[in-house]
Amino acid sequence: MLCTFVFQEMKNMDTKTVSFILMMGALGNLLFAISYYAGNIIPGIIAIDLSLVAAYIAGFYGGPIMGFISGLFAGIFPGIMFGPIGMGSWLGLFSLPLGKGLTGLTTGIVARGLGLGRRPYSSLLAVPVTLLAYIPEALYTYVYCAYLLPFFLGTGGAFIFTLYILPKALGEIVVMSLLMAALIGNRGFNDFISRFFAKSYMIPKLRTKES
Repeated sequence: MLCTFVFQEMKNMDTKTVSFILMMGALGNLLFAISYYAGNIIPGIIAIDLSLVAAYIAGFYGGPIMGFISGLFAGIFPGIMFGPIGMGSWLGLFSLPLGKGLTGLTTGIVARGLGLGRRPYSSLLAVPVTLLAYIPEALYTYVYCAYLLPFFLGTGGAFIFTLYILPKALGEIVVMSLLMAALIGNRGFNDFISRFFAKSYMIPKLRTKES
């Protein structure tokens, strides 16, 4: 059902928008590969993961649906490394991309709800929005570690989330929030992203304020 939804949504998008989503998916997997191998704390269990940058960009600029689909694609490599190659087995392969899609979805909803791009200092507002948008995935990850892994695989546990995953993730989100503030406040980056959209609810308004 999820695959059908993604396919139908992408069928209704223009070529540039689909290209943007695929580019964000590739970016997320590339950032994960770099950060994973540079910061592999406990192999297969705990490692630095910056793949959410792609989901945040897509959510901020493209809205909830694009954020969700980009997050799913960005989560493919993390799903493999923390799933079949890590402790999550087949469950991680499907569950981890869904968590990243959830962050992209929430980012788009919160950014649109707060009118990001219509307000002064939108780049500064990106910091709390980035932090808030991670909350649903954090809750989802807790359920995954505390209930799904023990039930289906007999591994995991709430202590893994509390002692290892959450502190690491909060550090990553703080770094990414500062990065998103810098990107949203960068005119060159906004000009680059605008090439992929016939209409974006955020970029034109940021340009109006700059002019």
